Amino acid sequence: MLDAFELDPVTVPDRNDGHLVHLRGLNLSRAWMLEGISSVAPSNEIATMAAQHRQAGLGALDNLTYAGARWLGTFAAYLVTRRGLSS
Repeated sequence: MLDAFELDPVTVPDRNDGHLVHLRGLNLSRAWMLEGISSVAPSNEIATMAAQHRQAGLGALDNLTYAGARWLGTFAAYLVTRRGLSS
């Protein structure tokens, strides 16, 4: 169904780079968005992409530097609590 649509998690080559660390937040944000889409339009492909982004985003919370530690927790909290998503 979604053959033309593939959204892979991004990797951060330098976790100490204050600009690149924003990509860690992108994975968390995408996971939250994809879970939201999947909750109203169930799709195995979207659920798989959401799970991949969730794993990459939450996995990136280890060994945070100041550049990410001060705000990534908010994105993670929205994701794991399903903030704003029904059921």
